[in-house]
Amino acid sequence: MELRIKKLNSSAVIPSYGSASAAGADLYACEGAEVTIQPGETKLIHTGIAMEIPEGYVGLVYARSGIAVKRGLAPANKVGVIDSDYRGEIMVAIHNHSGEEQTIADAERIAQIVITPYLTVDFTLAEELDETDRGVGGFGSTGTK
Repeated sequence: MELRIKKLNSSAVIPSYGSASAAGADLYACEGAEVTIQPGETKLIHTGIAMEIPEGYVGLVYARSGIAVKRGLAPANKVGVIDSDYRGEIMVAIHNHSGEEQTIADAERIAQIVITPYLTVDFTLAEELDETDRGVGGFGSTGTK
């Protein structure tokens, strides 16, 4: 599948996959300089690109495991949602979960985007729902092992 990208900044880096079977394509910072994020702080990081995500698909922005585990940097909203009708710049709100200031370099990989199909459903009010073995059990109801 081809997905059209527009560079909004000449130094923007086009998303790329780290391996042949990677589901997520890396998104790169496009700030023109380093950005420092203090502990507990969130900053909006520009990528310098816009995407033409096809109708029926969504771009889901996830953390990159390396900077999340090693440096405590991850999207503030956990998973960003880029709708198919959005044509503005892709930006990532990065939160510093660590106890130390962290610096993001220009053109550093900051997150990953997965392009995936979705369904739009009609929500229908019902008096009863079909029964299942699990029923209303949640929050650990299936056990810990």
